[in-house]
Amino acid sequence: MNAPGASTAKRSTRAAAAPAPDTLTPADRYQELFVAVQSGRVFADSKTFVDCAPRAEPEAVLAAYRAQCGEPGFDLAAFVQANFELVEPAPSDYVSVPGQPIAAHIADLWPVLTRHPQVHPPRSSLLQLPHPYVVPGGRFRELYYWDSYFTLLGLSGEHHRPLVRGMVENFAYLIDTHGHVPNGTRSYYLGRSQPPVFALMVELAQQQGAVDALDFLPQLRREHAWWMAGSEGLAPGDASRRVVRLAGGALLNRYWDERDTPREESWIEDVATAQACDREPALIYRDIRAACESGWDFSTRWMREPPPPGDAQPCAHVRAATAASLATLCTTDILPVDLNAFLHQLECTLATLSGQAGDAAAALAYSQQAEARRDAIGECFWDPQQGAFFDHDWRRGVRRSCLTAASVVPLFVGLATAAQAEALAETVSQRLLAHGGLSTTECGSDQQWDRPNGWAALQWMAVRGLADYGHEALSRTIARRWLATVAALYEREGKLVEKYALRRVERDDTAGGAGGEYPLQDGFGWTNGVTAALLAEHPQHTAHGCVAHAAAPQHR
Repeated sequence: MNAPGASTAKRSTRAAAAPAPDTLTPADRYQELFVAVQSGRVFADSKTFVDCAPRAEPEAVLAAYRAQCGEPGFDLAAFVQANFELVEPAPSDYVSVPGQPIAAHIADLWPVLTRHPQVHPPRSSLLQLPHPYVVPGGRFRELYYWDSYFTLLGLSGEHHRPLVRGMVENFAYLIDTHGHVPNGTRSYYLGRSQPPVFALMVELAQQQGAVDALDFLPQLRREHAWWMAGSEGLAPGDASRRVVRLAGGALLNRYWDERDTPREESWIEDVATAQACDREPALIYRDIRAACESGWDFSTRWMREPPPPGDAQPCAHVRAATAASLATLCTTDILPVDLNAFLHQLECTLATLSGQAGDAAAALAYSQQAEARRDAIGECFWDPQQGAFFDHDWRRGVRRSCLTAASVVPLFVGLATAAQAEALAETVSQRLLAHGGLSTTECGSDQQWDRPNGWAALQWMAVRGLADYGHEALSRTIARRWLATVAALYEREGKLVEKYALRRVERDDTAGGAGGEYPLQDGFGWTNGVTAALLAEHPQHTAHGCVAHAAAPQHR
């Protein structure tokens, strides 16, 4: 095994070959020019400008803007066009081949979705990486954190091992360089992370023969420390960044972002939300950003619920059945069951690897933290009457009311008891199972992480978690229904997409998902990965026989 210092130096050397990114975010770098471009809607998508690369040094571009913006007839759009290289997504990254089977289509997409550090534009917001990597597709042209674990599921086989190894090395490099894995590899994402699944990636890559998990122990320790920063000396009832100590003493985690300003990639949307809200702008901006760290951006899961009976201080903002605004987000008040389940898994991995490395004291410490977290998860999140895990509102001291697919994550990481798994399987079957797969939440809204949408990542965690606890029939049902959903759209449109609208009744036709801040995206990294993995596990499924633009579709 390489020494940790040698591994870090090697990654840094490889990354140095990539064009250097700007050290500041676009908002910090371009200041009033940034505000003018975003508020003036020079681009339909706020993400377009922050992904542009300047044609000259950023300081010179800003100086030129300041010198010219006051002149009569100044044309902002023309100035941006002249001074920035636009990297707008093409209408489609790939044209499907009529009659091509879905597995072959996915295999052909991997090179299309793979990016190489050597072709990164200099001085842009794109962060350095040492190795090639797979992007989701569409407007998402950078590496994303939790997406990548589910993408890696589809990169099996010896010929993919260098790419899998490089992906894991990229995440280790990000931790070495920035102290954590950012939401995505853009400077404007550095204030937050995403669900901490690096330990799961390392485990998967080791199973595929691509890496030795022990090589990444230093990075796993550092990621855990980043999530737990502020926990030392934290008083009961207090919170610091991503940690909350409950009144009873239990230590759990929440989502957070270091910044309390509008997201740069969604600047105009966030400003509009704050203007329509009677809350302090910094508070709503923080809750918006924290919801993005969750990966569930956005969902009624993070919106203010009506106060429980007897609450003497009812909240002025009550979540609507259909949430047209994000003004009621209260993400930082919520302890999410999935986040804490992932961190429990990380602590178990750290205990195991520390023991293998001969560090008995660290192994014991991480084991104790994992055991304490397991107990707290059972106490705070498990509802025995409803037979499911629910998020916890730590400020009110109550469980949340909306059932979500995050409830399956304790099964996926193996921390639930057999009795909890038995009850949860029944609850999922009755309340979240749809004709097209597993529903995201029980609540319907116009946000993309709500009913009726279904997401590949959630299907995979449910399928694997239920199977691991012996609930094979329900696991197979979800897998088969999801494969039929993906196959139906592929037969009709010849593509895989980011999310799907799950059929309400058997006779409905499958459609791509809707809702949220941007149009439905094609590609799509984690849908490809999960679909490939499920096809491999279900060799008799009719999806194997589906083809693009089928004359006689087999699926609805």
